[in-house]
Amino acid sequence: MDAAYVFRVRFRLDSEAGVRASPAAFETTVERDAVAPGESGWLFFRDNCWRGAANDPSRLREQMELALGVPVDSVEFRELRTDRAYLDAFDEAIAAELAAETGTFGNAETVERVKTNYLGSSIHVRPEDT
Repeated sequence: MDAAYVFRVRFRLDSEAGVRASPAAFETTVERDAVAPGESGWLFFRDNCWRGAANDPSRLREQMELALGVPVDSVEFRELRTDRAYLDAFDEAIAAELAAETGTFGNAETVERVKTNYLGSSIHVRPEDT
């Protein structure tokens, strides 16, 4: 199983007085490994995405600054990039949460509704390496 949350990140270099960098700002793609469904931290999508976008860009920006060690100007969620095995396990974990009626996903009643609510259409299934 392999999956990652993919973000577009714009960051800048802060240099000391008398030093200039050109360009001083850059855009890059950042992938954050997705935790195995059902394990602690697997609900990253629920806590950070809504309808396929970052639900709290300033919080994600702070997380990226810590992870990258540079000032981050913006973060945009792009997709959950996954293989079929991860997506199947993801669907099963969501279904188990729904069956437990814990309210984990608000009033969503189906696996598809949960995925749409949080990830929109931003799930990209890639073929598994052979």
